[in-house]
Amino acid sequence: MRLVKYLTWVVIIAACSCNGNRGDKENHIIYKGVYSFGPEVKSFKDCDNGREFWVTDSSKELELKYSQLNFEKPYEPVYVEVEGVKIHSGKEGLGSEYDSTLVVKKLIKITKEIPADMCK
Repeated sequence: MRLVKYLTWVVIIAACSCNGNRGDKENHIIYKGVYSFGPEVKSFKDCDNGREFWVTDSSKELELKYSQLNFEKPYEPVYVEVEGVKIHSGKEGLGSEYDSTLVVKKLIKITKEIPADMCK
């Protein structure tokens, strides 16, 4: 009986450990595209498929680095490579006009130079 209880606890602990190590990192994808930022728009256009997303910057780097590019006016497009996850957009608020929201977890690259061969 003790052996059965012990093995049960070992299985439960092992299952918990596996799930705990996954985190949400597995769902992160690298996205490459054009990002625009301003008072009422935070949008991303995926270079691979042309789909547009609302953007939420949980990395706290994307908006900061964008503002450091010192544009004279808002909404200037830049090329970005980010790691993130896609979620459904809410039904209210600024992002509600978009089907999906890209939640940026990590900024990989940001540049004013948009590669013509990748993003048309």
